[in-house]
Amino acid sequence: MPIRLITRIAPDVGWLPVSFANVFFLGRPGGKWILVDAGWPGRAREIVVAAEARFGSGSAPEAIVLTHGHIDHAGNAAALANVWNTPIYAHHLETPFLSGRSAYPPPDPTVGGATAFLSRFLPSLRRDLGGRLLELHTSKVPGASGWEWLHTPGHSPGHICLFRESDRFLLTGDALVTVNMDSWSALLSRERNLARPPTPFTIDWNAARASLKKMAALRPNVIAAGHGIPISDSDLPERLENFATNFRTPRRGRYVSQPARTNETGVVDLPPAPFDPVPFVTAAALFCAGFALGAGYLDEKKRR
Repeated sequence: MPIRLITRIAPDVGWLPVSFANVFFLGRPGGKWILVDAGWPGRAREIVVAAEARFGSGSAPEAIVLTHGHIDHAGNAAALANVWNTPIYAHHLETPFLSGRSAYPPPDPTVGGATAFLSRFLPSLRRDLGGRLLELHTSKVPGASGWEWLHTPGHSPGHICLFRESDRFLLTGDALVTVNMDSWSALLSRERNLARPPTPFTIDWNAARASLKKMAALRPNVIAAGHGIPISDSDLPERLENFATNFRTPRRGRYVSQPARTNETGVVDLPPAPFDPVPFVTAAALFCAGFALGAGYLDEKKRR
């Protein structure tokens, strides 16, 4: 396996894109460190190899901290925790979705955009991280001196961001991303921009707006998100404040006017699912294509 090196975005912050989501390494080589988020399933070995290239052979983190439990952020958490013999921390409102008690509210493909279209094909699996899963309690991030976490729900019930006051470094998870995931061209070009949470998986848009305002009040100098390239422009605090002030929800979608309701046990209530025409249009198109091909085949046989 080719070694993918971690990109340094601060002396003690490393960034590694894993598939289409990001994982982060907090800590200096030779010292204690933690992993923030764990990427899409099946990429544990890639993360271990990258970590050893930065921190040394056999090095293990003090903890794995999850911004939330969606499959692209927690997919390798159990495998990595077993390799490293380390605990996994998440907010208590995420634990029902990480302990097998509940599945997340289903994604909403009718909200529109690139990620919404792709959400139709992503698996929705219950995950059980077992006894390694622990709840975050104090605002301090376990194993990462100087870092604090803040509750930023909306994209998921127990979503958190990580912030360091000394240099105003903000890890936003999916509460705010730095690529427009509704745009096919932006996904391909990876154009850096402040963008709203991934739309088909955001279950409470009023909470998402409030979380954006909470993050903007921190006036971060650096934003490193769960998707997209980190941003450290000089006008970033003002850009984020303007983005939060003028934040717009999608025009349509299952969770736009009514959120999913969850609690410590998981999903409590869901708004009705809107009609999704795409599967029917796709099925009709395939049927017509098959009929046309079959008719052509029969005509060809008659001509013979």
